[in-house]
Amino acid sequence: MLSRIEPDLTEPVARRVFRDLRQAIVTMRVRPGQPLSEQEVATRLGVSRQPVREAFIKLGEAGLVTIRPQRGTFVVKISARQVLDARFVREAVELAVVRRACEEMPAAAVHELRANLKAQRASADDAQPDRFLELDEAFHRAIALGVGCEYAWRVVEETKAQMDRVRYLSLPHATPLDRLIVQHERVVDAIEARDPALAEGAMRVHLREILTSLPELEQRFPELFDGAA
Repeated sequence: MLSRIEPDLTEPVARRVFRDLRQAIVTMRVRPGQPLSEQEVATRLGVSRQPVREAFIKLGEAGLVTIRPQRGTFVVKISARQVLDARFVREAVELAVVRRACEEMPAAAVHELRANLKAQRASADDAQPDRFLELDEAFHRAIALGVGCEYAWRVVEETKAQMDRVRYLSLPHATPLDRLIVQHERVVDAIEARDPALAEGAMRVHLREILTSLPELEQRFPELFDGAA
């Protein structure tokens, strides 16, 4: 499930624990409904219990775990309602970012996006959905950071935890990787053409992909969803 954390003076331990646990939850190595033991996680990662406790609190704020006094900490099941809410917020932010990218993104940043697309195609050819998700994340982050929208990207990161679990479940069957790559390519083409209307439309289509896959996934994996309307 988790591996030991190597010493790194450039990043606080609690942040690294949070990142590793978040990734394990998103990729279903830690399943919805599963209990998390503070001591067990600390032992597996080779850290003290304090950074684990801090990471649990952050995961709770992200909507990924629930901390029940006297009972323990549990990974929450996926909430379709929260997924849709997060998608709405993400679309509003990223459409504004991509419009700015059409106006301000330098050629070097566009080149970085092209390199990312090339890596996406390689991961799809090798059937590596985990690697594709990393590259997808880097793609969207690069658009935001490429035009100085660091805070906008932090907002997206903080709201999309539930979305990320659905995105992982959807690959590669409910949402073919080739389709997502083509959508990414259309976004980059529009940015390079300096066409904000086209870029916004391409990004909107891409971010609404989850609306198609979500109902199918709820039916296929009912045990992973909370069942709330």
